Amino acid sequence: HTQPRRIAATSVADRIASELQTDPGQLVGHQVRFSDRCGESTLIKLMTDGILLSEIQSDRFLNQYDALIIDEAHERSLNIDFLLGYLKQLLPSRPDLKVLITSATIDVDAFSRHFGDAPIVEVSGRTYPVTVHYLPPDQTAEPGAGDHNTQLSAEAGLSEQVLSACRYILALERKDSAVARGGDVLVFLPGERDIRECALALRKSELSAWDILPLYARLGRSEQARVFRSTQGGPRRVVLATNVAETSLTVPGIRYVIDSGLARVSRYSHRSGVQRLPIEAIAQANAEQRKGRCGRVGPGTCIRLYSEEDFNSRSPFTDSEIQRTSLASVILQLARMRFGDISVFPFLEVPDTRLVKDGIRLLQELGALDQRGSLTQLGQRLARIPVDP
Repeated sequence: HTQPRRIAATSVADRIASELQTDPGQLVGHQVRFSDRCGESTLIKLMTDGILLSEIQSDRFLNQYDALIIDEAHERSLNIDFLLGYLKQLLPSRPDLKVLITSATIDVDAFSRHFGDAPIVEVSGRTYPVTVHYLPPDQTAEPGAGDHNTQLSAEAGLSEQVLSACRYILALERKDSAVARGGDVLVFLPGERDIRECALALRKSELSAWDILPLYARLGRSEQARVFRSTQGGPRRVVLATNVAETSLTVPGIRYVIDSGLARVSRYSHRSGVQRLPIEAIAQANAEQRKGRCGRVGPGTCIRLYSEEDFNSRSPFTDSEIQRTSLASVILQLARMRFGDISVFPFLEVPDTRLVKDGIRLLQELGALDQRGSLTQLGQRLARIPVDP
């Protein structure tokens, strides 16, 4: 069972183990980089998709598995696209292998066509209704029209917007007794700097008694574990997270989501040869994933710090990473794993030919590929290092 991120793989493994009333590392294990908690009795193995790709090196037919679940496929990372292409090639040789591609916001028709019109199964999750408010809040839902503290301003900075949204939540609870009182708040922000600035603003405000917790991928395991502990009897919490909390993770006690509508997205320019991480507006699918985080334990409220017109104008799905990144590392990994030429590998979406030529040229300049496109000894060494060539 693969997950795009380490934090998701470990937390989902713990959740499945608790559902099956077993200790983690026994019946249910997980493996991520630098950590392997699987034993001889393990029957269900959670891992990042990068770990599964690395296992293909020594187990070309994935004979140790009889079923694969590729989760959060809508994210369309390079690793996920690699796996989807390889599994399409593998399935004729392994007709006994069961493959499930799962996501709450997946483009089911495209994935079904990729696997020869594979059957589509819809499973309803255990969710509760979520009320959505946009920026500025809808007049019919706005508590106390004369209370300027509850007004959200599109011109305000991100920290001020989040603070105003928290005040709006408090005003909403005071006005509407049907709204669940209490409950924690999950705030989606684009990066670590925004999390630090927002945490500072909240701690200086009237919300200083609340527990302000950061959550991002580089955070230490013990700090991440604080977010997933039960909240009963403790102070109210505000969890400030990047898009790591967008999928797979169920943070306990969340009744409110504040969505900035922003995320850092990797972009590559083949003209300048520069890979950037600009802050961009998220797609509708990502916004729906964020909204669903507050409907897990009871009815929730999602406050989007952008207008409904802005939401409706956004693309339905996120651009796949293979369409917006340098393909040098992709071509290098294809050669290392002996997956074949990039022009014939069955990607879900065919990459831009300009990016393909740019990637081959770069690898030849570095000496990773020879003029025939074959991997050199230097290329084999480069391919083992998990950074851009």
